[in-house]
Amino acid sequence: MTLRLQAGVCSDVGTFRENNQDAAFAAPWAAGVADGVGGGPAGDLASAALVHGLISGGRRCEDAVELATRVRMANWDLGAHVRRDPTLQGMATTFTGLWFTPEGVLLLAHTGDSRAYLARDGRLTRETRDDSFVQALVDQGLVRAEDAASHPRRNMITASLRGEETDLVRVDEREARVGDRWMLCSDGISDYLPDEDIKALVTGIQDPSAAARRLVELALEAGSRDNVTAVVCDLTDGPEPSHAVPLVAGSATERFPEVFEEGLAATA
Repeated sequence: MTLRLQAGVCSDVGTFRENNQDAAFAAPWAAGVADGVGGGPAGDLASAALVHGLISGGRRCEDAVELATRVRMANWDLGAHVRRDPTLQGMATTFTGLWFTPEGVLLLAHTGDSRAYLARDGRLTRETRDDSFVQALVDQGLVRAEDAASHPRRNMITASLRGEETDLVRVDEREARVGDRWMLCSDGISDYLPDEDIKALVTGIQDPSAAARRLVELALEAGSRDNVTAVVCDLTDGPEPSHAVPLVAGSATERFPEVFEEGLAATA
């Protein structure tokens, strides 16, 4: 049995931003969301460069160490843009992604405040902890969890990928079960949709592409003032198509169009 992802991806610039600083991808062996850090230069380039580097790095990873190495290499590529053009100093991106090993072990990589949720047996759990100022306040009991989404400093993150050697990403193994559904998203969704609405959409819409689209639509209807991106991934078993290429959305399709190829449907 070969475990793989069947995924749908949707990204929208939203109504308050001039460009899309989110980038996302999905393939049978991996999926991820990167959100360029607002307030800095070229957030769209940061997220797109990271996704481009990860896609170019190969398919399945041998283990968590290899995935961490791939993220570091993609982050080095991000930094190369800054080294060539110092005006880009300060550009950065979050990253949350899933990756399979050849043996079907599922790896979860995370830094920043893009999130991963897991739907299993009718329950939805958040599988990442935000690297953010407000999350630190919640952890210290200074802010209630239910108030975090409306806190004025909710978008201040404490970790990201900036193309520097000191940048860190956490990689953990996760149990993989056929029938699991994962949802990865930027904060354009998680800041505007309560967990109850996310659960209803993630568990209530069978097709992953339709679920991703509806998550984005509902976040926009809720007044999201950010770029909005969702990747919905179903864990299935079966042969991995040898010709499959990643489905790419957001800034990655604009900054690096060569990695986007027609022919891969919305279910990767």
